[in-house]
Amino acid sequence: MSFTIKVRAFIAPEDPEACMRFYEGHTKLLEIHFGIAKITSGNVDWLQHKNTIVVIVEDETGEKTYGGARVQLADGVIPLPIETAIGKYDPKIYADVHRGSAEICGMWNSKEVAGMGIGSLILSRVCVALMTQLPVDRVHVLCAPITTRMARRVGAVIDTSLGNEGTFYYPKDDFIATAMVINDLHVLQTADESEKTLIRELRRQPNQVRTETGPKGIFEVYYQLDVSSYEDDAAKVEDTVSDKKDA
Repeated sequence: MSFTIKVRAFIAPEDPEACMRFYEGHTKLLEIHFGIAKITSGNVDWLQHKNTIVVIVEDETGEKTYGGARVQLADGVIPLPIETAIGKYDPKIYADVHRGSAEICGMWNSKEVAGMGIGSLILSRVCVALMTQLPVDRVHVLCAPITTRMARRVGAVIDTSLGNEGTFYYPKDDFIATAMVINDLHVLQTADESEKTLIRELRRQPNQVRTETGPKGIFEVYYQLDVSSYEDDAAKVEDTVSDKKDA
């Protein structure tokens, strides 16, 4: 399959138009294909949130969106989606989220690219690779059964201290969600060796072109993952969270 895509990361308020394409695509996918009208990672609070990094998958022109994910940093302003999702079932999550915590959330891909590995491994890999550009030491992920395996591949482990050995009925009674966490973002000890190599390469060179091979064939990816402009706001995360805890 001959296909070229662009995977780029940016701070949410820097590209409102792309954020809306992300939001609309994610919402449509949840409603049409899964019958889910509202989940915590699907709200609109993040659109103007300076501590949310958006990863978007687009065509070469940047006009068509195939999917994406978000990295939301804990800042005491907007709760992480996992806090809102499972806090009423297990309040321990509030203590687990601290300065330096983040969450990978809102991951999706369109039907057009389903089965290529874009909405699963590539986005997971990219989000984990981004973490070393951010003031983050712990990453939470709330996974559907189909995404638990790919989270393991990039170094996440089940957080058995939460819920029923890490599992919850969410967002509906017939859906199971698994709370997972990465506590060693620089080492990624439990990640697959092949994934470690690819993540290290993306960290070393966040802007690059790679030929990727997925279940449906070979495709070219233009990675634009430099979010160094975030550095100006990094201290604000620490100050805001500290103020919240001191209050």
